[in-house]
Amino acid sequence: MSFILKYPYVARVSVSRHIRSLATPATSGPSALKKAPFKETLEQGPSLDDFISGDTPERVVLGNTNTPRLPSYLKTSIPTGASFNKIKKDLRGLGLHTVCEEARCPNIGDCWGGTDGATPEESKRGATATIMLMGDTCTRGCRFCSVKTSKNPPPLDPHEPENTAEAISRWGLGYIVLTSVDRDDLADSGAHHFADTIRRIKYKAPQILVEALTGDMAGNLDHVSVVAKSGLDVYAHNIETVEALTPFVRDRRATFRQSLRVLERAKQEGVRVTKTSVMLGVGETEDQLMDALRELRKVDVDVVTFGQYMRPTKRHMKVDRYVEPIEFDRWKQIAEDMGFLYVASGPLVRSSYKAGEYFIENVLRNKGVEKRTQTLSDQHTMAGSTLLT
Repeated sequence: MSFILKYPYVARVSVSRHIRSLATPATSGPSALKKAPFKETLEQGPSLDDFISGDTPERVVLGNTNTPRLPSYLKTSIPTGASFNKIKKDLRGLGLHTVCEEARCPNIGDCWGGTDGATPEESKRGATATIMLMGDTCTRGCRFCSVKTSKNPPPLDPHEPENTAEAISRWGLGYIVLTSVDRDDLADSGAHHFADTIRRIKYKAPQILVEALTGDMAGNLDHVSVVAKSGLDVYAHNIETVEALTPFVRDRRATFRQSLRVLERAKQEGVRVTKTSVMLGVGETEDQLMDALRELRKVDVDVVTFGQYMRPTKRHMKVDRYVEPIEFDRWKQIAEDMGFLYVASGPLVRSSYKAGEYFIENVLRNKGVEKRTQTLSDQHTMAGSTLLT
């Protein structure tokens, strides 16, 4: 008794712990009698036949079946070759970037590798590389492009114009394409940097033809003039798609009409050849494409290329359809009949794909645009006379 009085809570704690340690009592009463044994439940359940359907497919299709499958004519081989390896090595050594790599172009092996079956010197002259100036990070975010984007990309490399000219003079190419990311963060959109690079290339290798594929310079036509007067041979700027789809395909800061003004100003500054590129398979209609071509002719664009849009990653817009090669041939004929100086059209054609083809080089080096245009006109006239006779 004295023990209990001295420690009054001991007994209560002991009882409480004892109660909590008891097992949960089994269910008793009428509800327990209603529960069927496990064996009986199993026997009343579905049988194996219930899980087997007689309509089994003969072929299992994996992946997303809602998007069109990649046709065989759009598949390319892994790039190899001495010319390809040399260009890649020089690019890495000088810290230069190419749109061929950044945009995952399917023609990189074909363009960098030069001409099949030719001598090493001929292969180099036939190769085309597209150097991407002003870094590898763009200030815009077009839905079709895989180039990295940022509002504040790294500053320009002041040595890039000289390094680019040095690399190009080593390669011995006959034709080079310079392009760039959009740099809306710069006061002149990088126009002077672009022009300086072209002048240095022409100084180190005056025999090389230079094509400049520029952005829209944020709509500032004075900056377009800076590049146009730098000594280049071809001024290129891509409209990418038809006017109705431009807000959905390109960055909202890029407009169809603004691109037309860029191409028009370049021609007004005396550039001999202006050029643009259009992607097919993004949802355009035939009437929309015809309207776009008419607008390009109004501003005297000389060269147009048509290629298939190919989705670079799952984060980019989907392919609406894969255009058949015969349709590309048809658009080539339509554009030529409208008066374009040269048209490249095919599923794998890109803006700078084989840009230094013999025809363009021949026009720039020897005959001149006006003479070639007259020749094309004469050929059409002769063809019409032949048909009549």
